[in-house]
Formats: sequence, structure tokens, C-alpha cells
Amino acid sequence: MLPNTRITSLILALGCLGLILTGLFMQHVLGFNPCALCITQRVFIIAIGLVALLAFAHNPQSRGRRTYALLGAVLAMGGAYFANHHIWLQSLPADQAPACGPGLEYIIDNFPLQDALDILLRGDGNCADVIWSFMGLSIAGWTLVAFCGLLLINLWQLWRR
Repeated sequence: MLPNTRITSLILALGCLGLILTGLFMQHVLGFNPCALCITQRVFIIAIGLVALLAFAHNPQSRGRRTYALLGAVLAMGGAYFANHHIWLQSLPADQAPACGPGLEYIIDNFPLQDALDILLRGDGNCADVIWSFMGLSIAGWTLVAFCGLLLINLWQLWRR
């Protein structure tokens, strides 16, 4: 028996929470400093989790369920785009990777919002570094896998009866 839409929304929200907690563990316990694209991907994961949490709390009927699922799917595709861009940066030879930029805190403190967002969304040489991998995939690769899973679950929510 398949879980109802409300339980599926809760599973999505908890999955996003797990992803964020994993990122925070890697940052604060393992000492991996997130790059600008990592932060951008976290924002998308948080947004998907919040949409799923709202869907769980609201428990909408068919039309509302589809709206939440469509929003979650669009956010998952946006996150997948940035994860894919991150993987592309990591695949570049060292001499072709963009130069490393300033740290995230410096960017936010010293650049106008539009410029800071542009830097965060574009990524830089810090994003090209692969600091950890598992089964041949970097953190960005596993994040892309997660976004694909979140997309599939949201599409299932969108089309299920």
C-alpha cells in the first residue's frame, strides 16, 4: 500500500531536513567549508522542504496537492541545475577552472545584493575543488542525485490519483 499524499509530503520534508543536517555535519564536524554553489543548493533543498512541510500541514485536496507538487518539482529542477553546474566546474582541468573568489561572508558583507546573488549563483574556483567523494561522486554529484529523487517524488505527487 502506497503512503497517502500527506505522509509523502512529510517524508519529503524529513528527507530535506536530513540533507541539510548532513551538509551541516560535513561543514561543522568534518570541517568542509561550503562554496557559493553549495550554499545555493542548500537554499533549494530548504525551499523544497518548506513546500513539503506546508503541504503536510495544509493537507490539500487534489488541486492544492498538485500546486505544492508542481512548486516542489520546479524547485528540484532549479537545484538540479545548480548541482549540475557545480559538477561541470569540478570536471574542468585545473588551468580552465575559474579563479577562486572571496569567502561567502565577505561577499554578503561587501557586495550589493544583486552582485552577491550573481556570485553565489555563478560559482568560482572554490566550487571546482572536490574535497570529498563516495563511490566516484562528489558532494555535488550526490546532491544532484538527491534533487533527482526529490523531483521524482514531487512528480509522483503531481500525477497520482
